Amino acid sequence: MRKIYFLGLLFIVLVLITPACGPAEGNYTGREYMMDMGHSIAYEANVSNYYSYNRFTGEEDYYAMIQPRLPQNGTIPRGYAGLSNPSDATVMADFRSEFQSFPINGSVPYYYKDTPEDRERAKAEIIKNPFPITTNGLTNGKILYNIFCATCHGEKGDGLGYLVRDDGGKYPAAPANLVSDDFINSSNGRFYHSIMYGLNVMGSYADKLSFEERWQVIHYIRSLQAASKSLEYSETLNNLNPHAIPGASVPKEISKAIEQ
Repeated sequence: MRKIYFLGLLFIVLVLITPACGPAEGNYTGREYMMDMGHSIAYEANVSNYYSYNRFTGEEDYYAMIQPRLPQNGTIPRGYAGLSNPSDATVMADFRSEFQSFPINGSVPYYYKDTPEDRERAKAEIIKNPFPITTNGLTNGKILYNIFCATCHGEKGDGLGYLVRDDGGKYPAAPANLVSDDFINSSNGRFYHSIMYGLNVMGSYADKLSFEERWQVIHYIRSLQAASKSLEYSETLNNLNPHAIPGASVPKEISKAIEQ
């Protein structure tokens, strides 16, 4: 019993006096509490993760021979497909009917650059929402809006999110008032381009929202705008603008294809 107690005590002492991590030096790769916890020894696609002590080649060889490369512009992952700027719900339905096995996702090519010129071009050219207004779409759009947008733009879209409003305001920059007349009269391209690239202190959400989710958020923003004007933007009626079709107005075969 004493022997077991002594061995247990010795183990605890060794753990306490042995450092969990050790610096790398020369041919010694160092010691980490958990293997590769701080530095990956794997080559990762599109990531520059050179770590000298876990490489068989020097830094120059790594960047010359194994340098991570980004995908070619305009390409999307295998198994995915989409439309960059479909004209209306019919086009989207036809697309989905033909490519049912390809999910519409965030890899849809976007043919506008992050420049003032292309921002204006997107505002002028992207007019119609390719998805009809549906109850499911608005419900999901509300969830996504409250996660990604409401903290700054407010749950009502009035620019009074809790980062600005509460405790004297933690956020110094005033977010856009999305229910102002300026934004109500703006094209859908203004919203979509901002989601893709961000604007001013707002960052991009292109990697956080899929193709369809971006349009669902825009639908929900439009519904907030309609509510601020005592108008309706829903599956049965849209008297806010002519750029989105209520789902009830879409032929059943088209609506079914879109919902697939």
